[in-house]
Amino acid sequence: MEPYRSLLKISDVPDHVHYVVAFFILVIGALGVTGNALVMFAFYSNKKLRNLPNYFIVNLAVSDFLMAITQSPVFFINCLYKEWMFGELGCKMYAFCGALFGIASMISLLAISIDRYLVITRPLQTIQSSSKRRTSLAIILVWLYSLAWSLAPLIGWSSYIPEGLMTSCTWDYVTYSMANRSYTLMLCCFVFFIPLAIIFYCYLLMFFAIRTASRDVEKLGSQVKKSSVVQQQSMKTEWKLAKIAFVVIVVYVLSWAPYACVTLTAWAGYADILTPYSKTVPAVIAKASAVYNPLIYAIIHTKYR
Repeated sequence: MEPYRSLLKISDVPDHVHYVVAFFILVIGALGVTGNALVMFAFYSNKKLRNLPNYFIVNLAVSDFLMAITQSPVFFINCLYKEWMFGELGCKMYAFCGALFGIASMISLLAISIDRYLVITRPLQTIQSSSKRRTSLAIILVWLYSLAWSLAPLIGWSSYIPEGLMTSCTWDYVTYSMANRSYTLMLCCFVFFIPLAIIFYCYLLMFFAIRTASRDVEKLGSQVKKSSVVQQQSMKTEWKLAKIAFVVIVVYVLSWAPYACVTLTAWAGYADILTPYSKTVPAVIAKASAVYNPLIYAIIHTKYR
């Protein structure tokens, strides 16, 4: 227990700092739980929203809901007591849940982007291959992928420890060891940067597909077939949904980008320049990502609204 105890040592931090963080975490938790619960309820109660592409949206809402409900109350209590209150096992479970649900949200956004890409650029193949079973399988793969990365620190590849103001926990990106550095690098690559690159590549191809279809219709003019017009209108409808998803993705990425910068700074060997504040603020911003999804859908998605 002594090695763990030594991790909790921190220079004096004014009480008001803990209380300010507690306030923000309380707001984030309340909005995240309420907003995502409403998204899940809306899609469950409205048959028009219960289509295959929206399964991925619901999955995103589930991961964000679980992120908010498992992280915010614990973080809030620790801020009030100004230290980690739940022991080593509690720290590991808290960090594991944060990793699992955070990664699941990111990979869900990747699945949404690929789904939108296939619907817009390959509509005929998508109609033939789309099925509830295939969509369910994709969602299961999202969770298995997320579970594999979040389990790794529990079985020896890196570890989960307290961070920042010692009121929350995450994987050990600070200790300069081969296991920690390799895990941090692989996690950032395969959970953040590579999915992000695939997402933007999908949207680039979607944009070109829409633009090409619009130009083809303009060239044909009055000779355009009714089926071509219908197809273009269908693509535009799908593109509108894709744009909503893109807003969600951009906001999510902006939420996690500061945290990624902090972890990569430590990975590069400059952990000594990171203060408790510079580690806590990005963590709070990252946890706020659970709030934005329902707010964006409430503002933009007409059927949900």
